[in-house]
Amino acid sequence: MALAGILSDAEIAAGLASCKDAETFSCKTFFAKAGLHGKSKEQLTKVFAILDQDKSGYIEREELQKFLQNFAASARLLTDKETKAFLDAGDTDGDGKIGVDEFIALVSA
Repeated sequence: MALAGILSDAEIAAGLASCKDAETFSCKTFFAKAGLHGKSKEQLTKVFAILDQDKSGYIEREELQKFLQNFAASARLLTDKETKAFLDAGDTDGDGKIGVDEFIALVSA
């Protein structure tokens, strides 16, 4: 996985274990368990680039729904409710997507 240079296998496993069942995903919990919370701005920018699969400069709703699959191909999709909560938490300017600065702020909060 592309995240292997930034996160350990154990961190990724802990993050995924924290939300394996539907409606249990919390971005704050996941960021903490997966070890993202303590990463540098440079490292988080790299993570953002991986999550921004279409390279639009933003993480949109569809990319958020597939968020967990960036950490393990077998991971589940986020539910519509979880995806909306994630987008609402990160989209501080109300444009319906999460930019790199919004992502870094969300992870670092």
